[in-house]
Amino acid sequence: MIQNILEIFTLITGVIYVILEIRQKNAMWVLGIITSLASMMVFFRQGLYASFGLNTYYLITAFIGLWQWRRDKGAIEGSSRIHLNTLTWKTAAISAAIFICGTIGLSVGMEYMSELGFKENPMSLLDASIAVLSAVATWWLVKAYLQQWWLWIVANGLSVALCASQEMWWMALLYILYMAAAMIGLRHWRKHGVIISEK
Repeated sequence: MIQNILEIFTLITGVIYVILEIRQKNAMWVLGIITSLASMMVFFRQGLYASFGLNTYYLITAFIGLWQWRRDKGAIEGSSRIHLNTLTWKTAAISAAIFICGTIGLSVGMEYMSELGFKENPMSLLDASIAVLSAVATWWLVKAYLQQWWLWIVANGLSVALCASQEMWWMALLYILYMAAAMIGLRHWRKHGVIISEK
């Protein structure tokens, strides 16, 4: 019962969050704190520790993102415009290395946790890959890279599969909505974005 309530709450706040994300509103980061806390409880109770850790990371980056976006908004005229930074090849290469090493390391770490008596993660490799990919995508979101939407499309699709495999239907629905919203966000940022710097 509590799990269902938390999942529904996360669904509602998560949908509002992604609408604010598409419109690049700073209030998104505040709502992200609330959504992250609820998601942390859902995933911990299910034994999906990488997703729990990911939402802890979301909680921390919400504060960084709020500061970064306020600073970047001041760099362009008209606060209604979407501010974008240019993703460099160096950043993309470092992000790819972090994804590969992070996924392997996190997956091995979760297997070790089950040996220590924690609830076994039923999908450790998939859970780890989603967590690391989402962590990279969140950092790209903080930096306002247009390409972050592509990472979210992939991560959300994998999250749908993960949640469905665990019969977490409300969370699966949330990630379906997130995936659709990422496609809309990509189109919206392309149309209304203004490059403010090379980062």
